[in-house]
Amino acid sequence: MKSASESIYETVISLRNIIIRGVYKNILKKIFFQIDPEQVHAYVIKRGTFLGSDTTTKYLVSFIFDYKNKKLEQTIAGLHFPNPIGLAAGFDKNAELTQMLPEIGFGHMEVGSITGEPCAGNPQPRLWRLPKSQSLVVYYGLKNEGCEAIAKRLGKGEALPKPCKRCIPLGISIAKTNCKATCDETAGIQDYAKVYTTLKPFADYITINISCPNSFGGLQFTNPKCLEQLLKKIRSLRDAKPNVPIFLKLGADLTSTEVDDIIKVARIYHITGFICTNLTKIRDNPSIKEKDVPAVGGLSGKVVQELADNMIAHLYKKTGKEFVIIGCGGVFTAEDAYKKIKLGASLIQMITGMIYEGPQVISEINQGLVKLLEKDGYQNVQEAVGVLSHNAHNAKR
Repeated sequence: MKSASESIYETVISLRNIIIRGVYKNILKKIFFQIDPEQVHAYVIKRGTFLGSDTTTKYLVSFIFDYKNKKLEQTIAGLHFPNPIGLAAGFDKNAELTQMLPEIGFGHMEVGSITGEPCAGNPQPRLWRLPKSQSLVVYYGLKNEGCEAIAKRLGKGEALPKPCKRCIPLGISIAKTNCKATCDETAGIQDYAKVYTTLKPFADYITINISCPNSFGGLQFTNPKCLEQLLKKIRSLRDAKPNVPIFLKLGADLTSTEVDDIIKVARIYHITGFICTNLTKIRDNPSIKEKDVPAVGGLSGKVVQELADNMIAHLYKKTGKEFVIIGCGGVFTAEDAYKKIKLGASLIQMITGMIYEGPQVISEINQGLVKLLEKDGYQNVQEAVGVLSHNAHNAKR
């Protein structure tokens, strides 16, 4: 039974979210969706950076968006997550929002992907909306300021007084610079090594992005032999801060056999877990409702949802809780997130759902997860992880 104060809190949060959803859906989204999506993205980053620069505005944003419930808290790989919903890499490319994202209600944030050298990305246009499909077509090509500039920015954040510092885990997604030079395996590994060494002092965990669909050289590090060489190099650099968890971000279009080969390499090099998944390049996906879809770029949102769910289930059935799984792709509602959790994901990431539904969706999903957990008789998130895949995993043991 909930106490009276808990019931009042839940009611107030629900009413608050209804109001914010109405404002976003009926006013702000209609304005934003008339403007080029990359311009909107740049505007949101600029506004978010400003709001995160002042303690007063941060408290105000937290009051408007945050939601807390102990049933959502987890400790994973030695890190405390206040809730399972995190921001995926690709939104805050240059780590400009690390002081703001905790106030919006995220339980963790992942910045990047960040490369060894500054990268201008692919030519514009490189971001399109597919409203009928609830998807984005992304062709940024790893646009970012480079690891050295971003390290300086993160260093300034670490120097802030304690009340101003971030209070959720920070993941840093690293990739090789999108240029012809890094198509060479050795050069690509050296680029990964540079960004890893430069940024690991600021990271609570590192994600090695081996699945960007929009870069020179393709997905060469999904090849087990190339991946082994990359992870061997990273392992040699881990001594200074050996306990930083490392995740691999997998592409949505990998086959089960390819995933199994990656699992074998991940075991050897003690990888913490996987993020499932990155974008899909498949254009004959029945989830795509639009007739005219750009030929370049990867697709996010609802288009990738089933692919991500299938990979989460496959991984969990193969490995159980040997690896931490972070589910990403097509999360718009609490039900979407809960399905990924029951398939085997301990944590969830999102971007596209926030763009289509509004920033209050983070709170809505977290509040909805509590209701779903209580409905099924679970006391916390971990009790629900993998329940749909658990029997299949045990049968194979």
